Amino acid sequence: MSSPKLFVEHTRSEEELSGLVGENELRTAMSFGSVRRRREYLSWRGIVRRELGADTIIEYAESGAPRLTNRQEHIGISHSDDMVAVIISECPCAIDIEKTSRDFSRATSRFMTERERMLNDDPRLPAAVWCAKETLYKYAGRKGLGLLNDLAVRSVDFENSSILGEIKGYGEVRLSMLESGEFLIVYVG
Repeated sequence: MSSPKLFVEHTRSEEELSGLVGENELRTAMSFGSVRRRREYLSWRGIVRRELGADTIIEYAESGAPRLTNRQEHIGISHSDDMVAVIISECPCAIDIEKTSRDFSRATSRFMTERERMLNDDPRLPAAVWCAKETLYKYAGRKGLGLLNDLAVRSVDFENSSILGEIKGYGEVRLSMLESGEFLIVYVG
């Protein structure tokens, strides 16, 4: 099996993407009140179409995750600020992106257990755990999983760019991470 393909790119304008996305997608995007949301939506779709072809059909699973209905590949998407991250893989996959400088201090108690807070003292740890849990949630494909009780991060190894996570009822999942500028990307696939 080949490795997953990762794309981390700046969002682009409607004009720049008009040749990559369809008219229906442009109409849908124009209904969004936020320019940022419009660009995120079109940018990740533009990446998928650029890589897999204009005839690629993107729909949504019951969980809300995007999926391809006329191709064998699986996709995962995420966005943060003006960046979008896409993973394309032959097997189920998921991805999350976040700024390493984001202040997680007010939210930490809602997504990190005491054990996870003690994993190491790297200042990127909250971003890594957040991205890992978001990736695990997407990978599980089930709604209603709790960040504290159903998803766990067992280890974060910045030196080897790996995270060991766990999904309740599923088991352990090995995640990979990489840094791109000021962004941390965590993925599985």
